[in-house]
Amino acid sequence: MGYVEREKMLDRSENSIYKLVNCAAMRALEIAEGQPKLTDDKASTKPSTIALHEISQGKVECKKLKPKE
Repeated sequence: MGYVEREKMLDRSENSIYKLVNCAAMRALEIAEGQPKLTDDKASTKPSTIALHEISQGKVECKKLKPKE
């Protein structure tokens, strides 16, 4: 799987690059600890790359934070 544009993934994280990076980092940590991959990408071996591909494919959703009251 090739390069995925950042703009395509921003829609899945409320247009926040911070939330996107945080979500990808949490998912990459899960993959590194042994959680199964949700994508069939055989070319990628790095957990961070796999996490970004999963987000771009819609297989991983970034949680929406509730504002504090």
